[in-house]
Amino acid sequence: MRIFKTKNLARFTRQHGIDDASLVEAVARARRGLIDADLGGQIIKQRVARPGEGRRGGFRMLLGFRSDRAVFLFGFAKNERENIGADELMTLRELVSFWLAADAAAIDRALKDGKLIEVHDGTED
Repeated sequence: MRIFKTKNLARFTRQHGIDDASLVEAVARARRGLIDADLGGQIIKQRVARPGEGRRGGFRMLLGFRSDRAVFLFGFAKNERENIGADELMTLRELVSFWLAADAAAIDRALKDGKLIEVHDGTED
């Protein structure tokens, strides 16, 4: 499975000290069926811990998810907002449809252009 984050989500994770291993772990939980919330349209919400703390009061990550690809699109701190609005969800559904349907060439272009960043957990060579 390949895991990606958008340029904006990469900025969010960097600002909040969220490492790629935390994102990989969130996807691993989803692959085991441990999904925090299914928002429909292949969008799920997964909790990610604050550095040095637990997941409960940490961050919420919205991602497009299917068997061979996950794309992290949006994140927010639980203490800053409760959830996303209907208009934001509609926009995210459009983005998820685009990224999950993209072929390998489109993904490679997005990686080269910096629109997507591939997520690694540090265990690869």
